[in-house]
Amino acid sequence: MRQLLAAAFVAALVVVGAMAADAHVPQNDRSVRAVSGKAVHYFTTAIIHSETPTPTGKVQRSTDIVELSGDLRGRVLYHPITVIDTVKGTLVNTGSQVFSGTVLGSQPVLLHDDRFRFEVDLKPGGKESGVVHLSNTLAGPKISCDLVVVGAGARTAEGNAIVDYRGTCTFRK
Repeated sequence: MRQLLAAAFVAALVVVGAMAADAHVPQNDRSVRAVSGKAVHYFTTAIIHSETPTPTGKVQRSTDIVELSGDLRGRVLYHPITVIDTVKGTLVNTGSQVFSGTVLGSQPVLLHDDRFRFEVDLKPGGKESGVVHLSNTLAGPKISCDLVVVGAGARTAEGNAIVDYRGTCTFRK
């Protein structure tokens, strides 16, 4: 229950933050739309670039692929810095990622995020949660998306993580 409340609180903060960031854009020059869907994080094809031991686990740098379906359709090239703490049984991902695809049927877009954060409870059946800020448009329409990601330990037959996302995307003229 505490995680559900925390996820709702984070979702509210993301929406408020997105609205505050756009306060200088006239209302008629932008449109904010709710989005939701699923994502699959392909652990099985990840390229591990380095692993550095720490006193409580390790830090890993990798290149991963995440595929999104639903209102965002496309792929994310994901470069996480993964901090694994085997004593606490936690994993935290930060780093950089680029989404390539469409948002609510838009023209193709490239969106960059270097502010995401994912936290994973590594115990069996552990939860996954995070926030994504696809706020830097690299190509295509001027779109930014703030998402909350949650998972309950669901996996594909190959062992890849399945999570849900929801949030808002802002379309600017």
